[in-house]
Amino acid sequence: MTLDSINKGQEVTIHKISKLDAKLFAYRLGINEGSKVKCIGKISNGPIIVRKNNQELAIGRNIAKNIEVK
Repeated sequence: MTLDSINKGQEVTIHKISKLDAKLFAYRLGINEGSKVKCIGKISNGPIIVRKNNQELAIGRNIAKNIEVK
């Protein structure tokens, strides 16, 4: 399952980030493999809003498609 397919309110652990550009973007936001995030919103055809350590982050849908979660 990838980050773009999770539901609002769902908490997941980042398992793998497949593409280098997605990995670099995620690292800039403080997200890496093993990070736990909670989906707090999804904008139709737009970014996925997640919360990590009381910080809300918007991750573009195309980047989120490259982030595998459990």
